Amino acid sequence: MGTAGAADWPTWRGTQRDGISTESGLLDAWPEGGPEVIWTSSDAGIGYSSFAVVGDRLFTMGADDDSEYVMALDAKTGKQVWSTPVGERLKNGWGDGPRSTPTYVDGLIVAIGGRGGVVCCSAEDGAVKWKADLTDLGGSVPFWGYSESPLIDGDRVLVTPGGDQGTVVCFDLKSGDKIWQSSDMTEKAHYSSIIAVDHFGKRQYIQLTMKKVFGLDADGRLMWQADWPGGRTAVIPTPIYRSGSVYITSGYGAGCMLLAVDAENNVEQVYDNKVMKNHHGGVILVGDHIYGYSDGPGWVCQDLQSGEMVWNEKRKLGKGAVAFADGMFYCLDERSGTCALISASPEGWQEHGRVTISPQTEQRAEKGKIWTHPVIADGRLYLRDQEVVVCYQIRQ
Repeated sequence: MGTAGAADWPTWRGTQRDGISTESGLLDAWPEGGPEVIWTSSDAGIGYSSFAVVGDRLFTMGADDDSEYVMALDAKTGKQVWSTPVGERLKNGWGDGPRSTPTYVDGLIVAIGGRGGVVCCSAEDGAVKWKADLTDLGGSVPFWGYSESPLIDGDRVLVTPGGDQGTVVCFDLKSGDKIWQSSDMTEKAHYSSIIAVDHFGKRQYIQLTMKKVFGLDADGRLMWQADWPGGRTAVIPTPIYRSGSVYITSGYGAGCMLLAVDAENNVEQVYDNKVMKNHHGGVILVGDHIYGYSDGPGWVCQDLQSGEMVWNEKRKLGKGAVAFADGMFYCLDERSGTCALISASPEGWQEHGRVTISPQTEQRAEKGKIWTHPVIADGRLYLRDQEVVVCYQIRQ
């Protein structure tokens, strides 16, 4: 396998970790009953891992009775090509198994298990190149398990063990050797994933924890930080960055905050409000607006700079996750498994079809829901409910 292409989705939330696919030529309306099903698979195992899609391979994670695995499925048929053990199965009342999404680059896959095992393996056949364990780096397994997806930036792998040795650690991609650990930031890990940004011409890594949002330079030095006073219980959504603006949000009544970070890494709070209280379905910036599900008002469009609500819709679809492609949002209801296609517009909720995952798992935990984020790659939509993966044709 080679380098990821334009139609691929090689890591959590797509190429830029912003929930956006750059594909075009997709259906702008679905027929009654939804788009055509290409295949259905029951090979993914238990867990909430989403997908990395590169060429003809679909990479995800799952668990059997005892262990968690990173695996490759054939993107054309859904059949499992290989699987590689990552670690012991995470057990949790909201559902067992891995939460992380694997990351692909240059023929390699890096994956994190729910209990902190890190594996780098061949994308071709799953052969292990190196392993690590976040609990050996000062981390402790969060209540709902390690959930972040590893960041690969060039020849580096960044993950978040958390703890006194340093919140973030950087490995060499090829060898697995530790390059640095952020000793001047020692917050415990929560559930968010790191993003890499070019901040006024300099590389930074931005991460969100229970009480802090912060930026590290390429050597792991702390460049800036800000308190996240709303952080409570669980902090999950991935931060959003644009031109020195850093947007974060979390649920449990926390809300959202916009920061302005200048070229000298001085930080100013622009706003801190309750318009967006996103639990774990993620938010997406399209144009000048943030879109996603907010606990309370429902699906929300929010002005990025002012923080004001532009519109909300609570009755047409329940709480869930979102992805974007070709002018449309794919909004997935976590309770019913219904995915709605809506316009990415500040003019209000404009729906153009819906489909419900079928069949659905019989193995979901009593407190579990359909929490795997949707993925769009190579003209196809991928939805998952535990071991069940459904692939839909959405290209015109």
